[in-house]
Amino acid sequence: MRTFAPKKDEIEKKWWVINAEGKTLGRLATEVAVLLRGKRKPEFAHFVDCGDFVVVINAEKINVTGKKLEQKKYYSHSGYPGGLKVKTLKELLDTKPEEVVRKAVWGMIPKGKLGRAVYKKLKVYKGSHHPHEAQKPQEYQF
Repeated sequence: MRTFAPKKDEIEKKWWVINAEGKTLGRLATEVAVLLRGKRKPEFAHFVDCGDFVVVINAEKINVTGKKLEQKKYYSHSGYPGGLKVKTLKELLDTKPEEVVRKAVWGMIPKGKLGRAVYKKLKVYKGSHHPHEAQKPQEYQF
């Protein structure tokens, strides 16, 4: 008896669409990360990209609990002295709500070459329309 090891070209990849309206940010990011990795598939292996493509719509309508809108901060640095930029969750939701979801999912995906490949399968959009209708994505409920 030999151990089963899935091959990259043998894995069937589906397209899922998730409506983020009214969903809590962390719980949404967890489900998206699980779908991207393919952890719910029986042929899952941690060293192969087994996951599906995920399209998240209505990113601006997510919910957060507590006082996170004012207290949660996102940091970026330009690399120059005095180049630290700090934005709150509320500011980032007003300007780039897609980035909030992307950053939450990125924190739940393993870092490295495989993690970057998995992360490329995530598509996040501000409104309810997306350009992936040709792939016939299925609605994902959780």
